[in-house]
Amino acid sequence: MRPHTLPYMTEEEIAEAEQVTLTIDGRETTVPAGVTVLDAARAIGIPIPTLCTDPRLEAYGGCRVCLVEIEGGRCPVPSCATKVADGMVVTATSDHLTHLRKTVLELLLSDHPADCMTCEQAGSCELQDLAYELGADRETFAGQMHDYPLTDDNPFFVRDYNKCINCGRCIRICDEVQNRWVYDFIDRGFDSVPSTGLGMPITDTICELCGQCVSTCPTGALSSKLKERQGRSWQTKATNSVCPYCGVGCNLTLHAREGKVVDVTSPPERGPNYGNLCVKGRFGWAFVNSDERLTTPLIKKDGEFVEASWDEALELVAKELLDIKEAYGPDAIGGLASAKCTNEENYAFQKLFRQVIGTNNVDHCARL
Repeated sequence: MRPHTLPYMTEEEIAEAEQVTLTIDGRETTVPAGVTVLDAARAIGIPIPTLCTDPRLEAYGGCRVCLVEIEGGRCPVPSCATKVADGMVVTATSDHLTHLRKTVLELLLSDHPADCMTCEQAGSCELQDLAYELGADRETFAGQMHDYPLTDDNPFFVRDYNKCINCGRCIRICDEVQNRWVYDFIDRGFDSVPSTGLGMPITDTICELCGQCVSTCPTGALSSKLKERQGRSWQTKATNSVCPYCGVGCNLTLHAREGKVVDVTSPPERGPNYGNLCVKGRFGWAFVNSDERLTTPLIKKDGEFVEASWDEALELVAKELLDIKEAYGPDAIGGLASAKCTNEENYAFQKLFRQVIGTNNVDHCARL
């Protein structure tokens, strides 16, 4: 998958694709056939707001915030689900469209809690950002509001249906990307929410607790328990890194406050994972701040571990391996490789054991 400008297409595919020319807000642009109006507009820097769109997901057209007008069309259409056509003339910015988008937001806000001061998503909430940008008034359609209890049924995240806007992103990422089909909409109309089958606890489903649903949620309806009250988005420092758990090399963004990691996300525009993470990559970072983490080699002397230099530790390991080989033969030695190493490092490891030590006793922790 590729960034949202031209998703699912490599540079070679873009160059080889049939090209179409259209006009958006008076600006002519040429894009590959098959992309959406939303992609084409964003590719030339014309912002169109969305709430149900994620670059990792197929077009949905559910939130109606990205409405645009097509010359000759009967009514506004969702730009995220409308494919470009040659000669198409699109209006993406107008007072009428702003009014429609603002009305949609005000309908959503009419059943949304006003607890931004204590909400974990404040500062990085897509609904909050759009409401601010368009000046949406929460009281325009004041009326009945839901009061769902907090759903806390697993170690990593909580579900607050009071903040859900029914964008369906959690359902779709679980279906389309993770292929687990844990969520779907239950009930109808005003009472419709995404939930598990029969409302059962997450831990009773086939959920892998990967947190993909948390990563795509545009509000605070799904939030990580590990970052609760650990700092707002503007209080943390973001550092790009690589996940240490396996050799895939997924991109991570570590969010730290006062030198302590408080959350992990992944940029959707960068491979090889394009924003997708497993449960280890998204939630398994507590070891980074652990007081028990080793920071220097240790050698046992007189029954006690003492700190040593790398040269001293490696020299001892080499000597002990050679002594064991000489006394008992090479098959008395075995090596256990690590999934946290790269393919190249593991290749060098098995080469050391097979060619230098002379044994095939090499295994790997990922096989266990």
